[in-house]
Amino acid sequence: MIRLKNDDEITGIRKSCHLLADMFNEILPRVKAGMSTKDIDDMCKHFMLSHHGKPAWYRENFPGAVCVSVNEEVIHGVPSSKKIIHDGDLVSIDAGIDLDGFISDSTHTVQVGNVRPEWKALDDVTRECLAAGIAACVVGNRIHDISKAVNDIAVRHNYGVVYEYCGHGVGLDVHEDPSIPNCPSGPNPRIQAGMVLAIEPMINLGTADVVTADNGWTVLTADGKASAHEEHTVAVFKDRTEILTALDYAG
Repeated sequence: MIRLKNDDEITGIRKSCHLLADMFNEILPRVKAGMSTKDIDDMCKHFMLSHHGKPAWYRENFPGAVCVSVNEEVIHGVPSSKKIIHDGDLVSIDAGIDLDGFISDSTHTVQVGNVRPEWKALDDVTRECLAAGIAACVVGNRIHDISKAVNDIAVRHNYGVVYEYCGHGVGLDVHEDPSIPNCPSGPNPRIQAGMVLAIEPMINLGTADVVTADNGWTVLTADGKASAHEEHTVAVFKDRTEILTALDYAG
């Protein structure tokens, strides 16, 4: 069931999303070669708790405050003190804040140091896919309009579009209806005012196929090639769509 949010609920979700954007504004410039993925997790957790929020992923029993996925790790990278960031890595940080019961969700991939050109291009195109998906998320369109916008750009560059995982509704729970696939498939509801959606292209340099690591959480590309992940939470209104997690928010 799709839960349309009222003005008060969107106000609460917006506050959570703005706090998440503030966290990324602070944390992203600090991601450097030599630190561990646990170091990143610790920084994010400290920010959330010091601003009266808590990690939203705790609701789903994830073993970390945020997901930190590196290179061939697509999503759900489990933070570890043994996983060290190196120059040239792609590091995706997927985070959500539970602020007074309102949930935000956003992902940014950091290009650490001297990233090889084909990996940089992959992440740059993934950001284009996200922007195109958001542009298609307007009242009167359907969910597959978002999917098609994402898929068309990725396929044009011969990238693999992850089909086993997708975006989703968000705001009162971490994962809500509707599902938002990155290639058109499944239910195709019309986009309505009051929807709050997490749009999140997951784009692979090679195959679209993925596998799950032995830890039961981390999803990797099946061919071991790099992946990029970008995500924003948006709220749909009758006359506009607002990017709630936009990083240019001044706080």
